[in-house]
Amino acid sequence: MGRSDDPRVQAQLDRLSTLSIQRDVLGLDAVRELLRRLGDPHKRLPPTFHVAGTNGKGSTCAFLRAMLEAEGYTVHVTTSPHLVRYNERFRVAGRLIENARLAELLEEVFDAAEGLGCSFFEITIAAAFTEFARVPADACVVEVGLGGRLDATNVLQPDVLAACGIAALGIDHERFLLAPEDGVPQDPMARIAFEKAGIAKAGVPLVTMGRTYPEQAREAIAATASLVEAPVLEFGDHWAIDEWLGGYYSEGKSDLFQVWDVAIDGQHQFLNAGLAIAMVRHQDRVPVSEEAILDGLKNTHWPARLQRLRPGPLTALVPDQQITLDGGHNWSAGLAISEGRSETENSLHVILGMLDNKDPKALIEPLGTRIRSLSIVPVPGHDAHPADAFGEIAVARADLEDALLNIPSDDYPILIAGSLYLAGEALRLNDEIPD
Repeated sequence: MGRSDDPRVQAQLDRLSTLSIQRDVLGLDAVRELLRRLGDPHKRLPPTFHVAGTNGKGSTCAFLRAMLEAEGYTVHVTTSPHLVRYNERFRVAGRLIENARLAELLEEVFDAAEGLGCSFFEITIAAAFTEFARVPADACVVEVGLGGRLDATNVLQPDVLAACGIAALGIDHERFLLAPEDGVPQDPMARIAFEKAGIAKAGVPLVTMGRTYPEQAREAIAATASLVEAPVLEFGDHWAIDEWLGGYYSEGKSDLFQVWDVAIDGQHQFLNAGLAIAMVRHQDRVPVSEEAILDGLKNTHWPARLQRLRPGPLTALVPDQQITLDGGHNWSAGLAISEGRSETENSLHVILGMLDNKDPKALIEPLGTRIRSLSIVPVPGHDAHPADAFGEIAVARADLEDALLNIPSDDYPILIAGSLYLAGEALRLNDEIPD
């Protein structure tokens, strides 16, 4: 949950810590009843951009926020998980929620949730929507927590939605998203796509990464969108972005302009930026100029996504080596991290901490022979894989500081990865608290 210096906030975090993160069986009945008791705030949001996906949805939300703010709009944003402080989940009209208001808000939502058995995420989303409905803003950006179809954010209806988007797809959260169920696709990737496409709503543009998906995933998205009469706008057919030529275009190149400067590192971020551009260009609720799009892309900040750590207490332990931080934990993230390394960064020291419900090979296999040393650390507050889960080259270290102090003093960069929770710990230790 993180910790807070404010005793009222900490009291609410203690209450949240007693809840399950998600229900064992996902569904929307409890969150709908909770929102009804709170006056249905989700029906009174400003035009909202709703983003699902396995990887990249948080980055897409960050690009959306930056472009909208560059246009001069005030923007509400809710994303997950938080890295250091729970407050990070509530960006209200451009600013993280203040402690005093957060404590009051959570008390109100907990009181309304009496007897419903709500999960951590349901309480959080109800609190976010309650605050967003109270504070005026021009637009809202909402990141799906898990899946889409049965995620607590999927109470949003067409009258508040400007556009929906689906970022990169991959196999993750199998216990929830691949659970046996009648009437759903049986192919794993098709099932994942079906769950993500559950956010589609009648008449609301559904922007996807289209041709980057396996064919069975594209078909599942198309079938789901067709049932609710949501127009689908796919990468490759309706829009595209070319990292090498620096061009974005949509609808047969009628909307062509140059995109060269994307602030977040990694080749895959061009595609996430393209998804965000397509979402704003294919909706008509919140006009956004080309100038604001380009300015937003140059000024987007999203912590723990191939983030180069600044000088601080943690980096001082290895003063002559660059530390990059990434919260990736699945195979697709590992591939993106690998592709984000330049030829001059071909080898690197890896410090890894990964929850024990994740595949321990997911990150190290895509990095392959680039790994010069592999240190395994605990993930504070969570059950994590031991070093022997990662093969013979892995060495157990007590914590991040211990791992860094035992990195060979050479010219090779260091990567800390495997969990956003571990990334949050690294930011905390380096005094880089997200704001």
